[in-house]
Amino acid sequence: MSDPGAPANYEIRVEGVLDIRWADWFGDLRVDSDGGQTAVSGLLDQAALHGLLAKIRDLGLCLISVRRAEPGEPSTASSQAGEHAPAGRPQPPGEGRV
Repeated sequence: MSDPGAPANYEIRVEGVLDIRWADWFGDLRVDSDGGQTAVSGLLDQAALHGLLAKIRDLGLCLISVRRAEPGEPSTASSQAGEHAPAGRPQPPGEGRV
């Protein structure tokens, strides 16, 4: 079993497709949109994971899932076909992309 506090690959899925204007919110993490969801993935320790979850909360995004990938396992986001785009702040309903 690996050290629970050690950095690991995580994939966080949120509802909606994020606009590119807020890419800095997610730093060096990979952001992929597919269908009506956006996946944010990358190598995170526990402090960074909790910080990312706080950012998602602060953006008002609907959290769908958080998944820790096993070492060597590709993230679902990188193994699915989808649009690779930086993340952004969601727009209010009725104003185009979420």
